[in-house]
Amino acid sequence: MKKILALVALFVAAAVSTAIAHEAPKTTDLKAPEIQDLLANALEGSDELEVIVSHVALPPNVTLPKHWHPGEEIAYMLQGSVTLLLDGEDEKEILAGDVGIVPLKAVHTARSGDEGATIIVFRIHEKGQPGRILVDE
Repeated sequence: MKKILALVALFVAAAVSTAIAHEAPKTTDLKAPEIQDLLANALEGSDELEVIVSHVALPPNVTLPKHWHPGEEIAYMLQGSVTLLLDGEDEKEILAGDVGIVPLKAVHTARSGDEGATIIVFRIHEKGQPGRILVDE
């Protein structure tokens, strides 16, 4: 477990450095969420898992469709805000500088605030699975 946490910390530092070094898209100019995968890499010591790091830009006041991921999701909010809505839990607002966690296969959605949101997302993900699975409402 310590090895996995150290690896995630390394990826967090690298991704944040990358995001800071490259200007993020202006979320106010977007009409739809923009997701750019920065890294997809096998997780050392596991034949079944990979790490995926993504840069996500959400325009203002957008609600994502309900979905789940075949992996645990860790989101670092670079700018703006989102309200995270996990099934069966109270809403949680995530602001710039905060970290949000979505447990493995938890059905959820997110709603961006008035300024939109720019997020670095890290997933410890089952290899060969799609990034997200939409849920019929």
